Amino acid sequence: MKNNWVKSTLAISIAAFFNAPAFAQTNDGQTNAQGASQKNEEAKVEKITVHGMHRAYQGAFEYKEVPAAAQDIDLGLIGDAGAINLNDALDLSASVARQNNFGGLWNSFAIRGFSGDENLPSGFLVNGFNAGRGFGGPRDLAGIDHVEVLKGPKAALFGRGEPGGAVNLVTKRPQFVSGGEVKATYGSWDQMRIEADVQTVAGAKEDVGVRLVGFYEDAESFRDTVETEKLGFYPSVTWEFSEDTRITYELEYTNQKIPFDRGVIAVDGKLGIQPIETFVGDPSGDRITTDVVGHQLEISHELNDDWNLLIGAGLRDTTFEGNALETNFAGRQTLFIDPDQTLLSRFKRYRDFETDYVVLRGEIAGEFDTGSISHRVIIGGDYDKFENDQVILRYRPSYFSGDTDINDLDLSQYLVVDILNPDYSPVADVELSDNLNRLETQEAWGMYIQDQVNITDKFQVRFGGRIDKFEQEIQNRLSDPVAITSQDDTQFSPQLGAVYLLDDSISFYATYGEGFRQLTGSDYAGNPFEPNQSESTEVGVKTDLTSFFNNVRGDITLSIFNIDQSNILVFDSSDEASDGFFLTPGGEARSRGVELDVNAEFSNGISLWVSYAYIDAESTNDAADANFVASIEAGDPLINVPENQLSVQVGKSLTVSDMPVRLGTGLLYVDERLGQTATDFYLPSYTTVRAFAQIEPVENLVVRAEVDNLFDKEHYTNSFADVWVEPGAPRRFRVSASYRF
Repeated sequence: MKNNWVKSTLAISIAAFFNAPAFAQTNDGQTNAQGASQKNEEAKVEKITVHGMHRAYQGAFEYKEVPAAAQDIDLGLIGDAGAINLNDALDLSASVARQNNFGGLWNSFAIRGFSGDENLPSGFLVNGFNAGRGFGGPRDLAGIDHVEVLKGPKAALFGRGEPGGAVNLVTKRPQFVSGGEVKATYGSWDQMRIEADVQTVAGAKEDVGVRLVGFYEDAESFRDTVETEKLGFYPSVTWEFSEDTRITYELEYTNQKIPFDRGVIAVDGKLGIQPIETFVGDPSGDRITTDVVGHQLEISHELNDDWNLLIGAGLRDTTFEGNALETNFAGRQTLFIDPDQTLLSRFKRYRDFETDYVVLRGEIAGEFDTGSISHRVIIGGDYDKFENDQVILRYRPSYFSGDTDINDLDLSQYLVVDILNPDYSPVADVELSDNLNRLETQEAWGMYIQDQVNITDKFQVRFGGRIDKFEQEIQNRLSDPVAITSQDDTQFSPQLGAVYLLDDSISFYATYGEGFRQLTGSDYAGNPFEPNQSESTEVGVKTDLTSFFNNVRGDITLSIFNIDQSNILVFDSSDEASDGFFLTPGGEARSRGVELDVNAEFSNGISLWVSYAYIDAESTNDAADANFVASIEAGDPLINVPENQLSVQVGKSLTVSDMPVRLGTGLLYVDERLGQTATDFYLPSYTTVRAFAQIEPVENLVVRAEVDNLFDKEHYTNSFADVWVEPGAPRRFRVSASYRF
């Protein structure tokens, strides 16, 4: 760890964890998967606070009043799907498509076709704080209460981001009960995982709630020699300072050791020649270590019955360090084929990344009337500073012409591996040279306001806007002297929405918004890029199933959207940039589509989740690809975005011989999608099926068995190019036991 104070904080928190009193699990909004045992748990609850926590940037609105679509992936659904990481949870939303995940080292996804900067993790939020900008490794779901997919333009409140929407992770916070749960899991490829969730009440007035969540996982993989080790600890404390004031502090610590795995290659554009089990990296040296230390503090104060004040601060540091052998692209003799062997040439990189992110925010929300018209208002401001320090060293083999006889080459200097019969002996010791040494600092101030006006009992209009002033400085430390470039700009992001409540069960809505995102890097002259710009429109209808059926809870949302984006980074082919490989924000794209979301729970114990999306995402101008300088033509699809995607999850609770039982199955269909920009290389469509069964043989003990990819379908989840393709896992089994006490 880079800071001694971090070690001290963790030591104190771990000591508290092992000395915390035992208690009963609270289930945090799960569906009725545990049957009658939940009623027993409810009887054990000593205290349930009724103090409501205001949610940053979102206000107090019923779902049918919000002029945008959203999905709430709660603990019950996460449990039924067997999701233990963010990628698995987001597979439940058809609006979200997996993107190139940097060798398995971060979360990367597109919402409604747009994914953001391919060289940075996707920017998800944690309790409204931007937490996906650093290099902390893929996010585990331990400590997460539910995952929100907030679709549509959000820049008017959240600020900088992608036009398709935002993913917000809501953490498990103290609930002022005493209880706990431990869970142990064993799965295919020697996956061993243990989780704990403990909380208690402290203080003479029982006004302090403490919750301690943690996990440890050690697992091999269907990929030969690939093994991961992960540890996470997420304590939180809430102090009810008074009847009107609540203070919450949360710590996030995660350490992961993960091999850098670029996946498989497509030989002559064909997948399946290289076995999906074959790892083409270096097991003895390709090991990336990531660390995350994050802090969040929130103070919520009810000024009166109508107004609430929220103040928050966040601090998040990440580190990413290690070596990787990576596949060369075609221009560097990726593949040598002769009658006896299939050899892959590779290059080596060492990375040392560190990010520091701090954010401060304040917000007041409430309601008032002007005559017969009522207003619900959110007014706030925030400040954030993001420092991104990157050092890369690289060794790349020399180029040779295509007619060179490979027998005349020293193949050890090309770091070759046979993709059909790999030899994992240590590779040649090669000398690394400077490739990148850069510090980028982004600093921004924002102010926002939103007013949702009840024009009549049925018709509401939402006005919103946000002003952002940002500064960006880039230090290129490879230059002598160090080259420093900077820019500053001010952006306004408006939003307009309307909702018509036909009755208690059906509402129609429409919304329009604009947004922007700062781009990382600089142009041929060393100047930072102009921000990415977007415009979004959406219309839809929402139906509350409870109003239609007495035995059903839930809702159905049908939405139609159109998004235009400009200032996308592409290759700069201008005369001024002809002396090197430079980028320019000259690309344009559009995404439009239709989504259908169903979330229903029936009184007979059946739950149903359906998410379908049709997305047509394409470039709208001619340009040159930012990575390979291939020609992009207007109408070309965007990478890794399927036209059709469907996710279904069905569960059923029942009782067998007085024993609670839950059964379920799920399905994921992903259409074919472009696998490399500006080419005709596509990843094939696939359908995977999962199933689970769980029983509670004795009170508080739940035993579960599950299988993913039930029919052992070979599939590929995402790619960056035809030489960097991530294969999906074959059939996988897991068994687990959890005990509440």
